[in-house]
Amino acid sequence: MNLIRGALALALAAVVAGGCSRGSEQAAPGRTALTSPCPAVVRTATRAVARAEATNVAWDGPTSGPRAVPGKSIVFVASTMTNPGVAGTANGVREAARFVRWSFRVIDGQGTPAGIRAALGEAVALRPSGIVIGGFDPNSVALQVKQANDAGIPLVGWHATNSPGPSGHPKLFTNVTTRVEDVARISAYWVIARSDGDAGVVIFTDSSIPFAENKSQLIKETLLSCSGVKLLSYENIPLPDAGSRMPQAISSLLARFGDRWTHSVAINDVYLADAAPALRAAGRPGGGPPYSVGAGDGDPSAFERIRDRRFQQATVPEPLNAQGSQIVDELNRAFAGRPPSGYVPPVHLTTAENVNGATSWDPPGFRAAYQRIWRG
Repeated sequence: MNLIRGALALALAAVVAGGCSRGSEQAAPGRTALTSPCPAVVRTATRAVARAEATNVAWDGPTSGPRAVPGKSIVFVASTMTNPGVAGTANGVREAARFVRWSFRVIDGQGTPAGIRAALGEAVALRPSGIVIGGFDPNSVALQVKQANDAGIPLVGWHATNSPGPSGHPKLFTNVTTRVEDVARISAYWVIARSDGDAGVVIFTDSSIPFAENKSQLIKETLLSCSGVKLLSYENIPLPDAGSRMPQAISSLLARFGDRWTHSVAINDVYLADAAPALRAAGRPGGGPPYSVGAGDGDPSAFERIRDRRFQQATVPEPLNAQGSQIVDELNRAFAGRPPSGYVPPVHLTTAENVNGATSWDPPGFRAAYQRIWRG
């Protein structure tokens, strides 16, 4: 009997912890962890969400490396500067390049395959010291990548391949990104923890981008690890078309699923920005269902929507300024004949409980750490 009482006490403690956790806000009506369809997954998700929401984290990135090599020039080739993640990273690179007194230029691919090919070709023709592949698949521009490789121009990617670190095919000195597995998992875990494992979910993705499609498939896999989560729809909408296609998509989803649609996961916050007017027009409250999380990149408007409780409750932001500094640091290592740093930023989750007045997320201390390295 005492053993039973002890087990019940532990289970009830887990329920209280899950119900009071930041980010879970409100459990599914009538459910607790004791009656959840997937209690073990809910407990794992709740703990992971709490860890990812922490803001008082110590800098865990590089603290040593080569002194800044003087007189270098870099070109940031952007998939499209209308993507807030790409634009934010470019601004972070610009800031860091200014500190080390390198020349810096952005060439915008305008979001089309032809535009990106032309932009990278222009960058190679300039013969800079280094080039940044900003948010597009280097396999789609294989000829231009080979030209850069043949010219001895080091390439550093941002969200260019599925994994962080060096790439042999295509040849990149390194790729700067959080681990897509971590981003996908915490996005799905947020839904599971918040709903206590009882959710009807729509995923918004762009299957034309391998990185995005991989992320959304991983989100789907984690969501379906809980038997109570139902995937209602997998919406494939190219990012450049989100503004024109999301209003009709939202109307259709509301008509098809009604109140069964409780949560959304988008591979980029852009989808949620474009969904908001349609949800408002349909009379949905900004703080009510469908509850939404953006699985990247955490642009300023996402932070505002979360803070104001306007049709978005969470985002998994990339540390864009810190990644801009990391890109400069990785290029500097290439120029100095050193290997990549190997650093991968940890995943973070921004919700109404920890957003405060922020418009971006970056780990504390990153600027001072990188600047100490570059000063030597």
